[in-house]
Amino acid sequence: LTAATADRVIAAVREPGARAVLVNVWATWCIPCREEFPDLVRIERELRDQGFRLVLVSADFDDTVPQARAFLARHGVDFPSYQKTGDDMVFINTIDSLWSGALPATFLYDGTGRKVRFWEGRQTYETLSHEVREVLEKGRGS
Repeated sequence: LTAATADRVIAAVREPGARAVLVNVWATWCIPCREEFPDLVRIERELRDQGFRLVLVSADFDDTVPQARAFLARHGVDFPSYQKTGDDMVFINTIDSLWSGALPATFLYDGTGRKVRFWEGRQTYETLSHEVREVLEKGRGS
């Protein structure tokens, strides 16, 4: 887990090489986050070779970072992940002013870094996979 401001998370979204980027803000103490997590990892594994990037942002507090690291390891996360730092409201409003701050929060971007979709609360594998695949398909021509 690398400490990151919202600006760093947005920079990760805009890094070249992806046609679709899904940002998920989660925490180990959030039950819906833990329930949704295996689906996120599954989508990442299925679609990473097609231009998909998953950006995970833990909202865990400093004293629960060891649990967050263990959680990521248990789920086989083998790509860079972040821990939210700084003021909560600044982070929330920089990511999306419509976000209430509820977790999990998931943001889907196209390959240009334009936000396409946003969800608060747990989403199903079917919903997330379908939406990501649509963005990947649209990005094939770019």
